Amino acid sequence: MAVYTLENAQVKMSVKSAGAELISLIDKATGYEYMWCGDPAFWGRVSPVLFPVVGQYKDKTSYYDGQAYTMGQHGFARDMEFELESQTEDEIWFSLAASPESHEKYPFDFLLCCGYRLEGRSVHMMWKVKNTDARTMYFSIGAHPAFNCPMDGTWKLRFDTDAPLTVGILENGVLSDRQKTLVLENGLYPITNDLFDDDALIVENDQAHNVAILNAEGKAVVEVDFQSHLFGVWSPVKKNAPFVCIEPWYGRSDRAGFDQKLENREYGNVLESGGEFEAEYLITV
Repeated sequence: MAVYTLENAQVKMSVKSAGAELISLIDKATGYEYMWCGDPAFWGRVSPVLFPVVGQYKDKTSYYDGQAYTMGQHGFARDMEFELESQTEDEIWFSLAASPESHEKYPFDFLLCCGYRLEGRSVHMMWKVKNTDARTMYFSIGAHPAFNCPMDGTWKLRFDTDAPLTVGILENGVLSDRQKTLVLENGLYPITNDLFDDDALIVENDQAHNVAILNAEGKAVVEVDFQSHLFGVWSPVKKNAPFVCIEPWYGRSDRAGFDQKLENREYGNVLESGGEFEAEYLITV
């Protein structure tokens, strides 16, 4: 594993080749670290890339072409060593290709490229997925960045909507039929430990595309912009962990009654042989 840095006059970021994971984003003027430290006492990751599944398969198993494939939550890319493809002063790219190890969990040949570009006080996180298989490929991809944040109710989430948010609820790792509503006050909702008593907040159907974390003075500490149709907000259940994850997703956990066929997953992405998928999200501090 190697660690690479990009920096400009305002911020410095670090990415490790293991999982192509963003592990640090520091304000150079103040020394403030925006990213969670990855303390395993709460959660041992910082900003994993979720591929080729976001969330969890029902019973951790999916079926394709009559064969069962078992995979843990959020896929295997986050635990794989990526190759460095290129690095310039303000941009870096990593890649991960299918292997005999990945074929045990996932049937397709692929090339996953993850890039970061530093632009002022913003980090562009970029994904490119190429189907190098002869068959149509089905996959999900998503983000899981964790930002330092107290859980005492003095800090707030800000959404780019004033409308109440309809939130899906997980049970045993899969999406249940239960929902709850977050009633926003001028787009704001307080960050408290009990906010995540039902696990992640799953917000579907393009209800918001910008989520910010505001400090006790009401100033935006970090903003996440995305175009995905759904996202998650998470902190470990009942751990009072001092961070919040804002997670743009192109995919999510199966529903409780799902038929477990890979090609039928809701919010799944489809690539024909030789096809390419591109997406990005933006972190601004």
